Amino acid sequence: MTRTIQGILDAKGHRFAIVISRFNSFIGQRLLAGALDALERHGARPDDITVVWVPGSFEIPLVAKKLALSKKCDAVICLGALLRGETPHFDYISSTVTRGIGAAGLESGIPVIYGVLTCDTVEQAVDRAGLKSGNKGFEAAMAAVEMVQVMKQLD
Repeated sequence: MTRTIQGILDAKGHRFAIVISRFNSFIGQRLLAGALDALERHGARPDDITVVWVPGSFEIPLVAKKLALSKKCDAVICLGALLRGETPHFDYISSTVTRGIGAAGLESGIPVIYGVLTCDTVEQAVDRAGLKSGNKGFEAAMAAVEMVQVMKQLD
């Protein structure tokens, strides 16, 4: 018989950290609201959620790694919004942030979830932060809950 491991959407008794960029905070606030909604709907208590604000998306990986290595949380959710401008700055930042978030999870063994929007326009970001395309903060939190459960089963 095949053994299947999959996460259930139950956040009860687990601790979550959310690292969020203050830059483009009008988008970030919507992502944060979505993430908190998802966690609380699935049983996380407000006392089990820590929100850490950082200046920009570039700073997210460092703080995410520190939180993950502390073992004080079961998952870290990274939220922010990067908007393409007229220079290659967007490409450098988005690439570095993506690699850093991935590395934080791999190095710590704790799920570190990528919820940073990389959009060409403000309209795209607004759509992904709760308008037309759902709320990517909500989706990132759901992924965190599921991954906590998967990792628990793998232990």
